[in-house]
Amino acid sequence: MDTIEIARRLAELGQTGEAQAAYTLALQAAAERNPELELEAASYLFFSRGSYQVAYTSFVSLYNRGLYRAELLDLMTQAFYLPNVEKQRRQYERNCAALAKYPYLFRKDFPPFEDLPIQFFPFNDEGYVPFLKAEDRFDKYVNFNDPVIDRYFFRDLEQPVLAVDVYSQYHLEYLNDNVRKSEWVGRENHIYLHYTDWMTFCAYLQCLELRPLLPGKKLVFLIEGEVGQYPIDFQARFGIDYSQYPVKPVSIREVTRLIWHTQLATHNGGDFFNEIFYGHPNLLAYESVILDDLRKRLTELKAEGHQRADWLAPRLRQQLDRIKRPTEKDLLVALFLNNPYISGGLDPTSRIAPALFFQPHFYNILYEIRESEDRSTPVLYSEGYEQIRTSPLFLGFPYIKTFTPMRRPTTSYAASVRFANDKRFQGGKTTVFTDIMAQRLLNRSYLIDPWDRLYRDSVLVRFEDGKLNPRATFTALAEFLDLPYTESMTYCSSRLGVDPESLAGNARGFDPATVYRTYDEFANDEERAFLEYFLRDAYEYYGYDFHYYQGEPVDEAWIERKIQSFTCLDGFITQSHQKAAQEMAVTFTNGSDPIDVKVNDPIPGYQSNRRRIVDFLLRGLHFTNPQGQPLKMMKPLKLDPALLEQPLYH
Repeated sequence: MDTIEIARRLAELGQTGEAQAAYTLALQAAAERNPELELEAASYLFFSRGSYQVAYTSFVSLYNRGLYRAELLDLMTQAFYLPNVEKQRRQYERNCAALAKYPYLFRKDFPPFEDLPIQFFPFNDEGYVPFLKAEDRFDKYVNFNDPVIDRYFFRDLEQPVLAVDVYSQYHLEYLNDNVRKSEWVGRENHIYLHYTDWMTFCAYLQCLELRPLLPGKKLVFLIEGEVGQYPIDFQARFGIDYSQYPVKPVSIREVTRLIWHTQLATHNGGDFFNEIFYGHPNLLAYESVILDDLRKRLTELKAEGHQRADWLAPRLRQQLDRIKRPTEKDLLVALFLNNPYISGGLDPTSRIAPALFFQPHFYNILYEIRESEDRSTPVLYSEGYEQIRTSPLFLGFPYIKTFTPMRRPTTSYAASVRFANDKRFQGGKTTVFTDIMAQRLLNRSYLIDPWDRLYRDSVLVRFEDGKLNPRATFTALAEFLDLPYTESMTYCSSRLGVDPESLAGNARGFDPATVYRTYDEFANDEERAFLEYFLRDAYEYYGYDFHYYQGEPVDEAWIERKIQSFTCLDGFITQSHQKAAQEMAVTFTNGSDPIDVKVNDPIPGYQSNRRRIVDFLLRGLHFTNPQGQPLKMMKPLKLDPALLEQPLYH
């Protein structure tokens, strides 16, 4: 008995839940191969109140393939369109009434609702499936509030912004919130929205909410051939001379955009990226800052009260006074605006408000593996990331862009061992080595939940690309971040000047030495081969060739040989434990001759933990969010081949 027969039998027996599951499997098997079974399975799911979205998707697919059109259009109209049409009609009429009085829309012949060329069929609470009447087909699903900026609005700020066919509510609000008023910059600075087809523009008025965007009179609508009027001479046409207005400093609440880069792991080139963006005229950019230190500073400011913070500029204190309940985001922006090392490079006449740019830093970013809520799949968990994900500092920004620097994992690993070895002797106190190998095996933060708000609009950037192909890398990154590519991005700088030394011995600026440095004294080939194999998904997806793993079969014997050969890392671990124990013995004897100390060998415990991690990873490199939905690789930044100065690094 095949799946469809099982589904039918379960339906006959009234076992609805089981029948729905069987019909779902049957639908997957029949997709685009057996239309009759597709219709049967989708219809059962729909009428039995199963997954209506699965049924909906099948109905749309069948219709667009020219199958069962009359029946399906009638069903979908009755089920999805008609229950919502009056709401859409009211929205359309309200928008039309507001636009009829708006001075910067020059066309007013709004068609009757029934003549609109697109019908919007609600799919879920977030979005619609448009039906194009003239083409007699359903278009792709659209979510007007998807928090993704996938257009390069701010490429060139020499002229006012001109954007074509913007049909995203999120994009419209983003433009309205980030383009400064003409009166604030002392020059004409409207947002010109060019719509290439009047009827299509009117159709979208069923779903968009334009009324809150109109009072500021920032928007200028140019329909079809009216784009030839761009840019309008407002003094000649409307008698408005914006040059008479003085430039207004950026206010706290104007900063609505956050650009942050994640700490994938330690020593992935975060400082290098900070140095590229430092001094950008459209950024409040700061070097990496320990998140706990920043939160402590904000807590102290909140407790002290901004009124008593004499170090805060008077205009910022006054702005905070006018805000009824300043949020942590407000205080953070105030701190950034107040710091001349952060705000000193801003262009005061810029057409757009600056974005806040920083790297929330941890002394180490650690991950662990947990179970999903149904205990069926492994979940990546990081206390550090949870602090960020739930922080009001981040949630207070309506517009968020995220990027993650990545460096070849074996190089980053060895550099971390070097840093840990240097650090443990600082301050006259020896600290013990943590198991950096285990940490790296678990740190797979290049895997993301694509619906996580902080990663919804994100990209991964390779450190090697930034060093070897800076023009191609940073023009592409500027486009993703919706920032002008400026001269400040062609060199490295910080508050210390051009080409600073982030850590003693580090290469400066675009010196590629750190691309090819392997730190052989801090990692051996067995350790690096081990990492390459168990991070092979990242190596393949992000374009890194193997240097140490030779493609040989991996079994228990291979794993055991490698683990027993971690002589470099394990040597540092053993030495640190012995040194720490000796120092403790000196303390116990009050500075007299040290007593003999026997130290239990820590390595067997470390090895045992590594084996447990590896046993888990051998089952597959697949992880989910807590709800069981699969994590996906963060998309890599794509470089323009025409801008490459040398071949891509592999």
